[in-house]
Amino acid sequence: MSPRQTAVFVLALAGTQFGSDASGADMRPFFEQHCVKCHSGDEPKGDVVLDNLTANFAEKANRELWERILEQLETGAMPPKAKPRPPAQEQRAVCDWIIAQVTAVKAKLRETEGRVVLRRLNRNEYENTVRDLLGVEVKLKDALPQDSSANGFDNVGDALHTSSFLMERYIEAAQLALDQAIVNTPQPPKSETKQVTLHDAHQVRSSTEKVFRKREDKSVVMFSSSKWVAATLFYIKDRGRYRFSISASGVQNAGKPVTFSVNSGGGGMGGPKAHLVGYFDAPAEKSKVFEFFDHMEPKTSITILPYDLPSAQSVSKIGAESYDGPGVAVDWVEIEGPLNETWPPESHRRIFGDLKQKSAPIFNQSTRVEVVSDDPAKDAARILTAFARRAFRRPVTDAEVKPFVALVAKRMEEKSSFEQAVRAGLAGIMTSPEFLFLRETPGKLNNTALASRLSYFLWSSMPDDELLALAEKGGLGDAATLHAQVERMLKDPKAAAFTENFTGQWLGMRDIDFTEPGARLYPEFDDMLKASMLRETHLFFEELIRHDLSITNFLASDFSMLNGRLAKHYGIGNASGWDFQKVSLPAGSHRGGVLTMASVLKVTANGTSTSPVTRGAWVLDRILGTPPKPPPPNVGAIEPDIRGATTIREQLAKHRQTESCASCHTNIDPPGFALESFDVIGGWRENYRSTGNGKPVTIDGKKMQYFEGRKIDPSDVLPDGRKFANIDEFKKLLLADTDQFSRALTTKLIVYATGGAVEATDQRQITEIVAKARAKNFGFRTLIHEVIASELFGKK
Repeated sequence: MSPRQTAVFVLALAGTQFGSDASGADMRPFFEQHCVKCHSGDEPKGDVVLDNLTANFAEKANRELWERILEQLETGAMPPKAKPRPPAQEQRAVCDWIIAQVTAVKAKLRETEGRVVLRRLNRNEYENTVRDLLGVEVKLKDALPQDSSANGFDNVGDALHTSSFLMERYIEAAQLALDQAIVNTPQPPKSETKQVTLHDAHQVRSSTEKVFRKREDKSVVMFSSSKWVAATLFYIKDRGRYRFSISASGVQNAGKPVTFSVNSGGGGMGGPKAHLVGYFDAPAEKSKVFEFFDHMEPKTSITILPYDLPSAQSVSKIGAESYDGPGVAVDWVEIEGPLNETWPPESHRRIFGDLKQKSAPIFNQSTRVEVVSDDPAKDAARILTAFARRAFRRPVTDAEVKPFVALVAKRMEEKSSFEQAVRAGLAGIMTSPEFLFLRETPGKLNNTALASRLSYFLWSSMPDDELLALAEKGGLGDAATLHAQVERMLKDPKAAAFTENFTGQWLGMRDIDFTEPGARLYPEFDDMLKASMLRETHLFFEELIRHDLSITNFLASDFSMLNGRLAKHYGIGNASGWDFQKVSLPAGSHRGGVLTMASVLKVTANGTSTSPVTRGAWVLDRILGTPPKPPPPNVGAIEPDIRGATTIREQLAKHRQTESCASCHTNIDPPGFALESFDVIGGWRENYRSTGNGKPVTIDGKKMQYFEGRKIDPSDVLPDGRKFANIDEFKKLLLADTDQFSRALTTKLIVYATGGAVEATDQRQITEIVAKARAKNFGFRTLIHEVIASELFGKK
């Protein structure tokens, strides 16, 4: 630091004194001794420049720099551990002074603005809210633009912008949802039940390949897993919820079950995309009936396909009648639906109640009916008031409903029918800011705002009737009542949204399909393995919540939730099939915790290779809460050499010879190297796989298309000098400082739960939450309760 720069710094802080709690000490010596030397000049450490630091906390940029300083001091990241540490009392005094200055400024800002900015519902929340508001299953999120993310989540208000294009999509989505909720057809006959055999499947009837064995009892045995011979059944006519039953057994498999998959909702070329219903284990020789429910759109079907059986060509060469390998025998498939317990259906009755319908034919719909009213003005006001209360998630006034009632009246003056006019009012409510945004006033949240924050945290949807009614009575102000509601909500099936959406973003599970492992290097990868990866993570997350297990299990655990396919992938036991169970991990498995789950290892790799940089940065961000800075401009990415000529370690060693790179890679690379023992699909490896160099590989008598490459070296040294030899030792080092992980996870939960970033001045409250959780063994359910009971959650 030049003399001039020092002078600027000193003058900038001139006259700045600590409060009485800092004993009136001048802060300049502290910064001059511990900070300014490294954070000044043309190449300051971490790009943090203190040359022009002033005590003007009202200036946003200056205040944000002070907050960065506070965060580094509070977490112990600065001064660096290799440098002399300031006396704890002196450092505490500095932190307290900064907090006092920032808090004073922000207190004024939060009086008028609050911590969390006004935020709208994201795509997932919008679709779920429409589902619970109207009682219909409508795929709306794919019709809306992709949401932006901030601080790792797509429900943060700062990133959820609104545009005229988005409003047009909301109008279309509201109309589509209302079209499905309101019925304009007369009461249909009772739900029909139809039972068929695979003889009715197009593939069985028309296939020229000899892959189906048709038995005398009308059952059909499927011997191939080739997708083009999957059995497609039914052609749904009416939209609705259906019950499906499949009677099946495994054959010719030495007494072991045979697994098959069911996909649903596909509409052929150009139609809806099918989704996986699940995998099912057909028991050996003895038939079992498998039942599931699904919402079906018109012109869609279900598809049945055995898992892990030979190709159609292999079976056809022998012929299904002579083939002696395993297969799935399907006796029959049954469908019942659409399932309407009442008529009109619940979705219609939620809006119009018992108002009668009369004939209202239009072109090509001679049987069409519409809702009519003997007192349109009174009924419209009643309908819209009740609907707005649920849509706005709070009590509404006559003045708030008046514009929508006026819209209905205007439409009727223009000769629209009562139903069509009310539809316009309903659509207006569903596109109003009160529906699309979570309205919160600065300060402590009122009961209805708290109910919405709670429901969107745990359900990604609106409050249900019980929660909303309780909020309207002011019941959520009682701590015991709030705790009981959280318990109820965590047990509700809708809490699956918390599992899916939080892990989807915190751990990156949404990126599971982002890359497809190359078949040459990873021929063992398949759809069931991918589905099993996700399921393990979701079930593990839910297991920790259900039994209030310590969050340290995320770092290292002695169990996981496995099925046969995943156990085989991990080299644990000889189980097979889809069904999951809690499994104690054997010593030496190298598994336990999210870091070594195949799902995480897949989303942190590309389709052909792994990178310690990518995985290391992931660990710093998601697990330790210390995301690395973006790389300097014009710095090329490290591309792993899959031909095996050089190792990634050799490339990174050369890369780190650049000083600007070394400062960050000292933190990034070690956790990345610890995970190098796992390949791109989460399999354990001692050596890299290579496409061009190395020892040939043969598995089960079959020569692989890849070679055994160079040996893995998963060892490294942390910035503080602690060494580790492999992932097992690295996890022990993580467990030595559980507070860092607990702070990181708590911060992630607060951001996701409130839709607002955690700032440096919030760190003291984070510390309090962590302390309360620590006192109860860091139970994950306990941590969720502590987050909800905190001031950060309870205030805007």
